[in-house]
Amino acid sequence: MNRHKLLLWISECTGDEIWSIQHCQQRGVPADWITELRDVYESGFQSPSQMIYFAEKLVNQFEGVRDVDLACRIAAALGMNVAKIVSSSVSRSDCVNKIKESLEED
Repeated sequence: MNRHKLLLWISECTGDEIWSIQHCQQRGVPADWITELRDVYESGFQSPSQMIYFAEKLVNQFEGVRDVDLACRIAAALGMNVAKIVSSSVSRSDCVNKIKESLEED
């Protein structure tokens, strides 16, 4: 896998987004990664952070790839200890930030 492409993808990750299948395909994410990471997510309505929006509209369900999962997959492809990063993270965005920080240190 091309390191430059992996770094480009990770730069787009926040930890709080779900990439649509179409977006993943347009960005060049390998089909086997999409298959491995795709899921259908449901909005929660107890807090704004649980709600899923697509095209600026609230949706009940959304099929896609969580960018935190993609970031972890990228980190693994780059030889990072993903389990250690995940276990020390307090949130999805913290996990992505720790991956990015580790990459900057290399």
